[in-house]
Order: sequence, then C-alpha cells, then structure tokens
Amino acid sequence: MATGPLYLGFDLSTQQLKGLAVTSSLRVEHEAKFDFDEDSKGFNVKKGVLTNEASNEVFAPLALWLQAIDVILQRFQAQELDFSRVRGISGAGMQHGSVYFSEEGVEALRHLDSTKSLQQQLTGAFSHPFSPNWQDASTQEQCDAFDNCLGHESRLADITGSKAHHRFTGPQIMRLRTKYAERYAKTARISLVSSFLASIFLGKVAPFDISDVCGMNLWDIKAGAWNEELLSLTAGSTDTGDLKRKLGAAEVPEDGGAFLGNIHPYFVERFKFDSSCMIAPSTGDNPSTILALPLRPLDAIVSLGTSTTFLMSTPHYKPDPAVHFMNHPTTPGLYMFMLCYKNGGLAREQIRDSLTQSVDPLDPWQKFNDTASSTPPLGQSSDPSSPMKIGLYFPRPEIVPNVRAGIWRYIYKSRPHSLMAPSSDTWSVPQDDARAIVESQFLSLRLRSQDLVESPSGSIAHLPAQPRRIYLVGGASRNLAIAKIAGEVLGGVEGVYRLDVGENACALGAAYKATWAVERGRGETFENFISGRWREEEFVKKIATGYQEGIFERYGGALEGLDFVEKEVLKGEGKTQ
Repeated sequence: MATGPLYLGFDLSTQQLKGLAVTSSLRVEHEAKFDFDEDSKGFNVKKGVLTNEASNEVFAPLALWLQAIDVILQRFQAQELDFSRVRGISGAGMQHGSVYFSEEGVEALRHLDSTKSLQQQLTGAFSHPFSPNWQDASTQEQCDAFDNCLGHESRLADITGSKAHHRFTGPQIMRLRTKYAERYAKTARISLVSSFLASIFLGKVAPFDISDVCGMNLWDIKAGAWNEELLSLTAGSTDTGDLKRKLGAAEVPEDGGAFLGNIHPYFVERFKFDSSCMIAPSTGDNPSTILALPLRPLDAIVSLGTSTTFLMSTPHYKPDPAVHFMNHPTTPGLYMFMLCYKNGGLAREQIRDSLTQSVDPLDPWQKFNDTASSTPPLGQSSDPSSPMKIGLYFPRPEIVPNVRAGIWRYIYKSRPHSLMAPSSDTWSVPQDDARAIVESQFLSLRLRSQDLVESPSGSIAHLPAQPRRIYLVGGASRNLAIAKIAGEVLGGVEGVYRLDVGENACALGAAYKATWAVERGRGETFENFISGRWREEEFVKKIATGYQEGIFERYGGALEGLDFVEKEVLKGEGKTQ
C-alpha cells in the first residue's frame, strides 16, 4: 500500500473540474475529473456555461461548481485515495471570473455540516448565483470607462498590466453593481474563481492570489496595492470603503506559497483528511500553466490550440495595451507576460482544408505540411532583400490587432519601404498561404515579445536576443512542420520542445505549487525546488532546432513588415490600434 505525503491540485475551468494527487517526487498518483456537460445533474449548460446572446452574457451557475467538488472528491474516494496522506492543497481557476458571497454565505462557509454535501449547504450562499465567464462580452460600456479613467488605455495598462477587457473583473463588478444593485448591496465578499476554490477548502473566504489579482484591472502592480481611482470608478463613489471590504482589500499575500490555514473540519470528518492539511493560495489558470515545469526566465510557452497563447516568465515589466502583464505566481521580482489571440488552430485548419478537396483522415495535415515546408521563408527568393509575402488570417474577429474577421495578403518591400496587393503571379492562393499563416502567427508573437528577450547568458557570443527555449503545448504541438517554423521565426537557443502533460498543465501546476508550499526550504524558490525533482525526460521532447543563423535574422527583417501590414489594415478599418 502506497505511503508518503500527497498534494492535491485542482483546475476549475470552463468545461470541467480536474484534480490530481502528486507525491513529493511530483509523480501523479491519482487523477479525477468532472465534466460539466456530461456529469452534472440539474444544470442545462452547454460547454460548461449558460448564455444570454441578446446582451452578450456568458456565465456559469455556482451550484454546478459545488456539485463538481462534491463528486470529484467522491471519485478520489472510489480510487481509494487516502486523504489522510494529503498535506497540501492548491488550485487553478479560469481567470477574471467573479463570485459574490452574501453575509449568510460567509457564515455558512464557516459552519459546514459534514453530513451534507457542499451543494446542499452552499447553493444559497451567493448574492448573485452565477459567475461571469471569460467569454462574456457584456461590459463594453464599462471597459470604455476603465480605459478613460486614467486618461488613456496605455496608462491603464501601465498601472494594472492590461488595458480594459470585457472579461476582466473590475468592469464585471461595475456592471453588476448597476444592473443588479440589490444583489451587489447584499454582497459581503467578492472572490475570483481561484480564491473561491481555496475558500471552499478553508471554510472561509480566501484572499486573492498575487498573480490572479492582476487580472482585475484594479490592482496597481508596481505599487502592490489597489488603485483608488479605479476602485472609485467601480464603486460609483469616491468612498471606496465598502468595495474594499467586499474585496478583502488588506489580504493579498505576496508569498505564492503562503499558509492560508488548515483544511476545514468538514473535510476531515466527511473525507478523513488530516486536520493539519495546509491550504495554499490558488492562482489563475494561465499563471498555473507556467508552474507545470521549472520555467526559467527567457523560456517561453506557446499554446497552439483553437486559440493561441504565449506565456513567458520575465524580470522586465514593460506593459503595453496589446499584451498582459501579471505578477509571477510564486517568484517575487518576476512577471508573467501573456499574449492571447482568438485565431489559432481554426485559421490554420481553414487553409489546410482549402489545399485539398478531401483531407486524408489518417494524416489530415500532410498536404499542408508538405506545402509549408517546401515554400521558402517569407516566400522569398534566395536573395534576402527580395519582396516578402506577409498575410493576416482571422476567421474570427481578432484581439491583437483589434480587427474584424478577414484575410489580408500583402507583398512587402523593405527597400524602399512599401506594401502592395499581390497578383495571381506573385501569390499563389492557397499554396503560399500554408507557410504564410504559420509565419504570420509566430511573427506576431516575436514582434510583441522582442523587448522582453535578451541574449541568454552562457550562450554563443553575440547571439541575437531570443528565448532560451520554446515549449509548445496544445494540439498543434505534435505537428513537426509547424514546430520547425516556430524555431526559425522565434529562435530558441536550446531548441523547440513539446511539453506533453496532456490537458493537465493547470492542475499539475497547482499540485506542484502545493508541494513547494509545504516542503520548500527556507528561501527556496519554486523553480529551484521543482527543477530538483522534475523529470524532464518524462514530459519534454526536443522536436525542432531553434535559432538558425541567417534565417532568424531574415525573419527579424519581416517584423517591420508585419507591423506595417497591421497598421495598413487598421487604417483601412478606420482604427489606429
């Protein structure tokens, strides 16, 4: 029978709750999940949420999440997980979502009855029974107010790490205050999804996490405090005392592994947890992803799913309205840099499907990959000064740049600096699109991260600034042709790697965080702690060369071209950014 400490990590995402139990050596011993569509009872959700299309609202019933926690613990029991071995718990929650506890709910949380389920006791614990989802787009009016509050969206980004976004918590709270004034008045505490998860196990409302708090458009990152002007805007009053009480304003621990308290007696009595089990702060899903491996500064994670996400740990704080900056979830002095794009896999699939009338079900990407691989970089001749083919491919409206759905193709000449629309002689559609779409997506990542990278220490002398490693995750990380182009465009001194943790990155990051919180030595950083126990060979495989002299520099010349193309498209749309 297995012995030794276990650490639980939970991932509360849009469509499911996932849990993992890892040992001190970071080996996964148990895994369970609860799918909101397939496993829930009494909730008519689709892909985990409810929608009100008339007002662009997307939200989840909080009682569904309580049911999920009840069931996932039961599933662990069915696997004969010995909860008495669990010494620490942490979690990850989808970012920006908010939870509104009533005063009665706060009391109910403190006095849980071990003979009843969480759903039975806490369904009525909320002044507002739903949590706005990150897909919600109902807050344009509030976002405009946030962007203007400090004078300009760039100033908002300087202070909070991001310009205003529909999904961010500050605009969502502001909208709830005006649309549901009575519910807002009855709210005793406001949680994020991550702190909600920690609150359940603590039996009291947990503080915000030092990283996840940065996804609210309310936190002054450099000052390490709430911004009074933004609080006043959200509260609708210069008296921000009530909102601060709702936020638990004095409670944002800087230590990502802080001891929040021991597990509530409810779980000791009902599931036989040890009463000394520690609850550590839960963080956001994106911050938790960078904890799924010992990510070093200058390492980058590129998630190639339906959407595209770029994550990097950096000591540099250089905010911009086009990107997101957050505090690192465990390491003071580091920041998490994040880029999010709506168009990723779907855009590539559209080009793939246009290349052939029938996709081979055994290898649907073969034609696309062969075409992209046989096309020279940027569609150029062997002369690096020849015209470049640069395109934008957005089957959905894009965030970066902020434009409508569409496809734009240009021939770019660097000398003299010019753009022209291609002809059938200069751009073969769709053949030239196969490489151009992949290049365009990676060039955008490089363009917006170039000020954060540097020549890694210990590398070849005079090597250009670039990431140390590129880690690819998501469905397209298995596509070697795409990985090869990623290395050519983005570089990577040590190469391009596939990080293969299935769909468990967030839950793993949370479990590793709990392990570090309990077992770390005095002053031991998360990165040093994890790197001493993490088995790279089990999760990471080098799949492509990174930096290639000559090719990397050629793509560097294309950055100005992509920037020129984006500005031209925005100008045509009557926009400036």
